[in-house]
Amino acid sequence: MEADFWLDKWASDQIGFHEAAPHPLLVAHWQTLGLAPGARVFVPLCGKSLDLCWLAEAGCEVVGIELAGVAVGDFFAERGLGAQADERGELTRHCAAPYTLYHGDFFDLDAAELGPVDAIYDRAALIAMMPAQRRAYAAHLAALTRPGTRMLLITVAYDERAIKPPPFVVSAAEIGTLFDADWHVETLAEANAEVKGKPAREFVHRLERR
Repeated sequence: MEADFWLDKWASDQIGFHEAAPHPLLVAHWQTLGLAPGARVFVPLCGKSLDLCWLAEAGCEVVGIELAGVAVGDFFAERGLGAQADERGELTRHCAAPYTLYHGDFFDLDAAELGPVDAIYDRAALIAMMPAQRRAYAAHLAALTRPGTRMLLITVAYDERAIKPPPFVVSAAEIGTLFDADWHVETLAEANAEVKGKPAREFVHRLERR
């Protein structure tokens, strides 16, 4: 969706997409990435997700980026953390170990600023993108990473006649189109889910940068 759509959601506290617990597919499948202790993990479009806390408790250094400044502020405030903020070009970086969260546009973050990461966790970024945005998103992820970087990607499927996005359905075929050139892609599992009170299916994918 366009930036104003998400900014308006956060400004009006219409954040039904914010979950009250770490995502069960993250908890069940994170270990399949085989990361070493202290791995540096990047979470695009992170909001104030409790998944960030779960990753930190799992021993990861967590780096996220979020368009809505209120979400970044709330995340640190709700943890009782006094983050140090500094301007980094178009972005503002907020740091309180083990978290570094950037406030700004995902596409304004480059590899030099992000630094090397061992893994990416995407639960809410790709499925928030309209079809026309997804190719640019996938290309930017490739530009931010190096060979061997791993990713856990969660997508959703539902009856598109019954539910209005977001989140968007991203098919297995489209995942192949978006990522096969730069990543090895494997679908690990699927599970029952609910989107806007209606039945859905979620899929968890493991990717590794070529």
